Amino acid sequence: MTVTPPPTRSLRQRLIVPVLAYAGILMALMQTVVVPLLPDLPAETGASPATISWMLTATLVTGAVLNPVLGRAGDMYGKRRVLLASLATMTAGSVLCAVTSDIRLLIAARALQGTAAVVVSLATSIMRDELPPERVGSAAALMSSTVGLGAAFGLPLASIVVEHADWHTMFWVTTGLGVLGLVASWFVVPESPVRTPGRFDLVGTVMLAAGLVALLLAVSKGGEWGWTSPTVPALAGGGVAVLLLWGRHQLHAREPVVDLRLAARRTVFLPHAAALLTGFAFYANWLATAQLVQAPTTTGYGLGESAVTASLCLLPGGVIMVVLSPVSARMSDAYGARVTLALGTAVISAAYLVRVFTSEHLLTIALGASLCSVGTTLAYSALPTLVIQAVPQEQTAAATGLNVLMRTIGQATCSTVVAVVLTRMTTDAGGVRVASLGAYQLVFALASVVAAAASVTALGLPRRVQRESRSRAKRSPGSGSKVSTSTNPRRL
Repeated sequence: MTVTPPPTRSLRQRLIVPVLAYAGILMALMQTVVVPLLPDLPAETGASPATISWMLTATLVTGAVLNPVLGRAGDMYGKRRVLLASLATMTAGSVLCAVTSDIRLLIAARALQGTAAVVVSLATSIMRDELPPERVGSAAALMSSTVGLGAAFGLPLASIVVEHADWHTMFWVTTGLGVLGLVASWFVVPESPVRTPGRFDLVGTVMLAAGLVALLLAVSKGGEWGWTSPTVPALAGGGVAVLLLWGRHQLHAREPVVDLRLAARRTVFLPHAAALLTGFAFYANWLATAQLVQAPTTTGYGLGESAVTASLCLLPGGVIMVVLSPVSARMSDAYGARVTLALGTAVISAAYLVRVFTSEHLLTIALGASLCSVGTTLAYSALPTLVIQAVPQEQTAAATGLNVLMRTIGQATCSTVVAVVLTRMTTDAGGVRVASLGAYQLVFALASVVAAAASVTALGLPRRVQRESRSRAKRSPGSGSKVSTSTNPRRL
């Protein structure tokens, strides 16, 4: 009996997953490297702290708005093409930040960098198109873990630059990293043959952008502008009204930006709801930990550590997310992504409960933050798998983009809630008002409750979907897909 050996994969085929993962790390790194720079930028640019905060807000809003739009564009015009365009725009934003100190140009440049937020959803969709079914789960889990790894390395890297070099140097570093990612993606990532041809819904895109911008600005800037000021409720109400009109338009559009009928299905809606809650719980760890470690010792609980030390407390969590990603993929394969998501969010909830009572020692803070990352790894690896299982292959990029959007909205909401709690519950530290220990404990308690809600949401998913998805993976590769694996020469 003659046994045919499996085909040998080329170097280019073996590099697809690592290159796409590197692009995901770049995306997360670009979002976080500016955080340690914020205290110094008012003096460097002559702008107020309120204006400087737009360097974070601009990236957040741009990424949230463009995620579903560029995901849809990738499904229609080619995922590789949109991926390269987003990486090039992100890199151009880094160059602009590196050559100017004008706050207006810096904010515009940070908005350009926000286009990279679509990288994770596009990469996940490319992996689904290019990899055999048995490798998609582990690759998607690795892709999700890059969010934590990029953030974990971005914070200490930027902190070191702030202490030892001019802040423009940070953006020259990110420019070099961006060029490397762009060149690697150009030579390694193939164009997917899976397309959804049609006309782009320009009206729906404009309506979605307007509604999301208004809503996210109200959420992210409400604390700064004042929740009782006319601007915030006007923006929030206007954003909701526009999004409702957008939803009606999408239901009647022949080729919508987001297929709301598909998104309303239980197997799609619940992963999106869980993504919003998990994004909130995940972000509280990053927002509160660094500030807690740097709190002055005169507070009675603060450790008075440097920004570099505070960032290093989060570094093990980023490494954990990469190390555990294959474990979470195997768990999803064995027990279903529903179970993995429920378990991961339950771990996050338990980790925050522990942090409520262990927030005064560096070691326990680092351990608590790492335990949060363990749960986040399980949850974030399961979310794209659940979406992939529930949507047609030709809508993968748009659907995963919407899932990332929900995570972003959760993070924006978390940022607002944390800012309100830490500025309202304060204590005196040598004549300066800083957040009290009770404020941090309340943040951790809220995050624990939200993570528990995400776990309950995950359990609401039907078990039947998990069994069907696993059985589909064991059937012939081409079944149930517009482009079968047997006719796709790029399949690995």
